[in-house]
Amino acid sequence: MSSKYLKIVEEIKNQLTDGTLVAGSKLPSVRQLSEKFCCSKNTVIKAYSELEKEHLVYAIPQSGYYIVNEFNISANDHTIIDFLSAGPDINLIPYIEFQHCLNQAIEKYKKDIFTYSDHQGFHSLRTEIVKNLQNSQVFTEPDRVVIVSGSQQAIHLLAALPFPNGKKNILIEQPTYFGMIESLQIHQITTFGVELSMNGIDLDRLEYIFKNNDIKFFYIIPRFHNPLGHSYTNNEKKKIVELANKYDVYIVEDDFLGELDRDKKSDPLFSFDTSGRVIYIKSFSKVFLPGLRIAGVVLPTIMIKNFLRYKFSADFNSSVLSQGALDIYLKSGMYNSHLKKIKEVYFNKLQLLKSSCEELLPQDTYFTKPDSGFYLSIYLPENVSAKKLALLLSEELILIDDTDRMFLAEYKKDNLIRLCISQVQNHQIKFGVEKIAQTIALLKNKKNYFHNHTSLI
Repeated sequence: MSSKYLKIVEEIKNQLTDGTLVAGSKLPSVRQLSEKFCCSKNTVIKAYSELEKEHLVYAIPQSGYYIVNEFNISANDHTIIDFLSAGPDINLIPYIEFQHCLNQAIEKYKKDIFTYSDHQGFHSLRTEIVKNLQNSQVFTEPDRVVIVSGSQQAIHLLAALPFPNGKKNILIEQPTYFGMIESLQIHQITTFGVELSMNGIDLDRLEYIFKNNDIKFFYIIPRFHNPLGHSYTNNEKKKIVELANKYDVYIVEDDFLGELDRDKKSDPLFSFDTSGRVIYIKSFSKVFLPGLRIAGVVLPTIMIKNFLRYKFSADFNSSVLSQGALDIYLKSGMYNSHLKKIKEVYFNKLQLLKSSCEELLPQDTYFTKPDSGFYLSIYLPENVSAKKLALLLSEELILIDDTDRMFLAEYKKDNLIRLCISQVQNHQIKFGVEKIAQTIALLKNKKNYFHNHTSLI
């Protein structure tokens, strides 16, 4: 493919993302773009043709190319502003590229992908994942990687799986990913929590829990935490691994957004592990294709046989067609190019969200300040309910998460909301935060009015 053709496609997608181009906008003529990019008219026509296939633009004979009406997402119309959903930005999903990989996989691996396959996963894909993980400072070998049907399957199986330490209970951060809590409740596993803030966890408290509560494993999201956006320092990660070794506790490291980290010196807990206690989960859902349902788990050798037994009882093996297509996508180098693009987009969105919160939120409202990732959380004033706030905002077509499902019963709070930036467009962010700020003020004033008047009775 021509690099200039790709640049044209990328520029138009970027203008859609940042709101420069809106529904009905007429695009530059073929001649204008050929002059701008110093390329042939055929290159421009090919770029527009690919954008048509993705239903982003349409052509009117004798007139030119236009943005399709589906992209009419002005903050002043009745479009939903979605701070709730956490899938990848739909404008960044590489549909066409991956379609080519699916077609190639059918042709290249047809003898493998339509029959029963290795329960551990397509070997070629495991090899590519190992190569990819080296960029995240995870050094392992294909024999220690198991392909699963998404990271949710991995944590669900691990929750039920007997571990070599013979222990039964599980420790999680509070708050944490709701899918983990759901799995623990379904399996009826005794679960402990350790409170997390943007200052991290209390390591002395962590040691006490490790020492006294028969902990099988500690489930941790080390970078761009869901829902807070928190990231641990390397020193904290090292200390956590040391405590796990000291008290015979395993660690399940869900590093699902680790590839968005801009700090090249930031390492996963896995890199500090010298005794095979860290289980590393590599997901492709949030940064690539959520519907792919493919993830990799790096396991201690001693646990692989038993994990595969549990995996077999769940679904025999994960989709081999998806595995073959992902293998080709990784081999092609397209995945690294995709990551480079989305890292910049999500970083810019989060900076815009933080600056909007700084400017617009009431003074007694506090928000987390992650460097990158998907999530930012807001701590509400004492007398403002997260559930009521979410309900009122939904009536204004602004969706947020009240985080109730992210807490164990004994840790539940009604003063925390989560905002996710992946589904909102840049031009929607400030408007959305302004509406959130106004609704917080409304609820706060109502509570104060009620309290002041009842105190006079």
